[in-house]
Amino acid sequence: MDQNNAPTTETKRAPRSQRLRFGIAAAVVAAAAVGGTVTAFAVNNSDGQSATTTSAAKASGAGAEGPLSTKKGDIVDSDGKKVVLTGVNWFGFETGTYAPHGLWTRGWESMLDQMAKQGFNTMRLPYANDMFKSSAKPDGIDYHKNPDLKGLTPQQIMDKIVKGATDRGIRVILDQHRPDQYGQSELWHSQSLSEKQWMDDWVKLAKRYKNNDRVIGADLHNEPRGQATWGDGNPKTDWQLAATKAGNAIHKVNKNWLIFVEGTDRHKNEQFWWGGDLQGVKKHPVKLKESNKVVYSAHDYGPGVYNQNWFMAKDFPKNMPAIWEKHWAYIKKQNIAPLLLGEFGGKKTAGKSSEAVWQNALMDYLKKHQISYTYWTWNPDSGDTGGVLKNDWKTIDKNKMKMLAKYQTPLLEAKKGT
Repeated sequence: MDQNNAPTTETKRAPRSQRLRFGIAAAVVAAAAVGGTVTAFAVNNSDGQSATTTSAAKASGAGAEGPLSTKKGDIVDSDGKKVVLTGVNWFGFETGTYAPHGLWTRGWESMLDQMAKQGFNTMRLPYANDMFKSSAKPDGIDYHKNPDLKGLTPQQIMDKIVKGATDRGIRVILDQHRPDQYGQSELWHSQSLSEKQWMDDWVKLAKRYKNNDRVIGADLHNEPRGQATWGDGNPKTDWQLAATKAGNAIHKVNKNWLIFVEGTDRHKNEQFWWGGDLQGVKKHPVKLKESNKVVYSAHDYGPGVYNQNWFMAKDFPKNMPAIWEKHWAYIKKQNIAPLLLGEFGGKKTAGKSSEAVWQNALMDYLKKHQISYTYWTWNPDSGDTGGVLKNDWKTIDKNKMKMLAKYQTPLLEAKKGT
């Protein structure tokens, strides 16, 4: 195992709250691999093995090959048929490993095989911009298990992961998650990343993956918040303005990509989850020159992240649809544009805890309204949500997959030889 540095910690905040995605020191990884107890990111105590989705009622929506676009509230394929994305996040490129996490334990191809077997038809792949620098070196990889990654740059490893996923029928959304390995930024630019570099990196990625129709688009910036505004015209803080500029720049080199635009953390004086508030779209929608390519994306979390007032309401969880519809779901319900719930998750999915009740209510709501999603997360090392994988990085959390399998649409056909 060639892991000299632990992945960095990622911190997120809702109003007065905090969400940590813990890094794992090599000793802790070793303990987890042999069944040791790691309380920093404990998940459900289920001993479930690999889940299958054959018994679940699956929605239609794999779609045809070719670029995707939008039509009112739907994503559609090249034949105009509806496509629903039901996927998962696999993080790591945005941390000091500059590679997806878990490769210290197993091979990347077996990881993707398992992801496809569980029925995820989309992968949201976070990255940090400093992974593209010549000084960035991948870490946290066991090269005995991943010999074909030895000597590669982080970008070349991303190429492998992207091709491997898309060859298996999994569509890929690239996610600018951080400017650097040390933490997220409120705005799309920071002290370590200029707006120009942010846009230049997106243009390079759009060119790089232009010939792979299964790389479907750009999640432009993860969780705008704090200083971020929507529609006020301030070039330094107006996220709606910046997303428009970046989307148009991407489409100059790659007209096929969908542009995923997250919300901010507030509307007027009301605060919500980071990246979760899209109320500003009503008056100030993102209008691109390629008009049928905008997908709005929200993030929404449960009481395991922060126990908001609405989780303690007497009518919980019946009160939740009104909250979701106010902040983001109205976009889909009113056919303004398609919607992706880019992040949601939690440790508990079974039982009567408020977190389990909330997650299942949200899954039922997404299914009812055919809203696309990418679940947070595949990784078990998300400190306050855990993952689809358990702490050994191999065993599937059967309770989570039972919940997720209620609403999955098919993968694209795997390419020959995969």
